[in-house]
Amino acid sequence: MKWETVFKRVLWIMSAILLVLVIGILVTLIVQSMPSIKSLGIKFLWGKIWDPVNNIYGAYPFLIGTILTSFTALIISIPFSYAIAIYLGEYNPKGWLSNLLKNTIELIAAVPSVIYGFWGLSVLVPVIRSFEAKIGVAPYGVGVFTSSLVLAVMIIPYAASLGTSLIRMVPSPLKEGAYALGATRFEVIRSVILPYTRSGLFAGILLSLGRALGETMAVAMLIGNTSAIAHSIKDAFFGPGNTMASVIANEFTEADHTVYLSALIELGLVLFVVTVIINLIGKKIITKYTNN
Repeated sequence: MKWETVFKRVLWIMSAILLVLVIGILVTLIVQSMPSIKSLGIKFLWGKIWDPVNNIYGAYPFLIGTILTSFTALIISIPFSYAIAIYLGEYNPKGWLSNLLKNTIELIAAVPSVIYGFWGLSVLVPVIRSFEAKIGVAPYGVGVFTSSLVLAVMIIPYAASLGTSLIRMVPSPLKEGAYALGATRFEVIRSVILPYTRSGLFAGILLSLGRALGETMAVAMLIGNTSAIAHSIKDAFFGPGNTMASVIANEFTEADHTVYLSALIELGLVLFVVTVIINLIGKKIITKYTNN
């Protein structure tokens, strides 16, 4: 009983340290952002011009770029993540092919993002440039769509791994009962497995989205790094852009005065808040699915 009490206290202390760490990060971001907040006010969020030379800062282009890149990557990755999860969790849970695919997925998650950036520049950019020329878009090669494709590959393992584990944990009596009633494997997946694991599968999507929102290096290498706002949907997807994480990485060492540096830190604060809001919304949806 004594060791159980000690173990419980250790867990409580570690949880408290983690909470204090998160609060400390938030407080640090707020304090370091104060010069920018006092100088620019709330208009920083919808300002459309980012011009450090003239001391004009607006986060709107980067906010749109972050959301557009992350959600495009998420939409691209979901079919692949679910397909992998269903195949490894239900159709082929054991064997050499299953182990090979599982190890490949783990390898994809372990590859540094800068490697994805180099691969995108060497392989993907020329292909996208040719595609853009055929559809009548300025053939930049780099841009939101290119970075979204690479980002989609990077986030597939998160939802796929969690989904595979959840599908394998579905109680056998549920599936056996459905088979006994004459259901096919597809019907079992659609009517038993997916409804049973839907909250967990959505949590995997949320995990992937969180990874996509904060990705820096690969996106910075492929997105084109421009603060200009596109004037059409086509230009928004295929043209160059920027995200909050990439502009911080590119310009942080160049910030030569207080407001400029503080504006970059405030971008980090906005990214932190956006991530928290999206996670809270996701938690609400997961809770609703679980209760239903």
